[in-house]
Amino acid sequence: MFGKRLLILIALLGTLALGAACTQAGGSTPTPEGISPVTGLPDGSQVLPVVGAPAGGVGSSQQYTGSSAPTGSSVAPQLQAYGSQQSGIWVSGTGRVVVIPDLALLSLGVEARARTVQQARDQAATAMDQVMTVLTANGIATKDIQTQYFNIQPEYVWNDFAKRQEITGYTVTNTISVKARDMEGLGTLIDRVADAGGDLVRINNISFTTEDPEKYFAQAREAAVKDAMSKAQQFANLTGVTLGKLAYIAETGSNMPIVRDYAEAKMLTAGGAVPPTPISPGEIDVTISVQAVFGIE
Repeated sequence: MFGKRLLILIALLGTLALGAACTQAGGSTPTPEGISPVTGLPDGSQVLPVVGAPAGGVGSSQQYTGSSAPTGSSVAPQLQAYGSQQSGIWVSGTGRVVVIPDLALLSLGVEARARTVQQARDQAATAMDQVMTVLTANGIATKDIQTQYFNIQPEYVWNDFAKRQEITGYTVTNTISVKARDMEGLGTLIDRVADAGGDLVRINNISFTTEDPEKYFAQAREAAVKDAMSKAQQFANLTGVTLGKLAYIAETGSNMPIVRDYAEAKMLTAGGAVPPTPISPGEIDVTISVQAVFGIE
């Protein structure tokens, strides 16, 4: 009985001794003398973040230690180098020229419907021929007339008894674009076109522009540059510095909107004559935008 208890006691002591040995083997390695247990670097080393690295501290960007950082890699010099790219006086300028349109772009045509393609095409062709005759008779050159759209389309109706679609006829559409330069006679021209085409005529819209836009763009560009220079000089005066030479200039935008008008005939009082369709071209604003950078002396 005593021998059995002795064997159990020896086994317990052996188990405790084995556990202690494993614990000592898995423990942390002693930190060498002169090495920081926090950073793992020599005592006195400094961790410097790279300029431009994402926010988030040490773990989110590349780092240099005080002993391995490249020469001149401190934060301040790099920020100063970046700031020098923003030096100078930065301004924008806008130039605007008001133009009276001298060119009208008309979109018009004819549309015919009939039971057969041949009938619809014949009606559309006759109406368009009459429209073309009026256009050329009123000084419109052939080169200023261009076909925009031609289409032959069947028309359907649903047959509820047969449960299917059936063709009931065809539509022929012929649309042209016309350049007209006589602004005063534009209303009369539209009226004559409407008379020539009859019920088949379609006048979609009228847009106004200018024949030589580059001439007005040049004027607007000159005004934009002068505006930018004036602003730069004002900045220099307000801040007490001397305006330096022009370092950079670029055109950032241009615009010449096309004004659209829609023909609308207006009747006079009963028994009175019908005046020409009133058409007003109005004015167009041509704009240019520039950006400029000037040095500071």
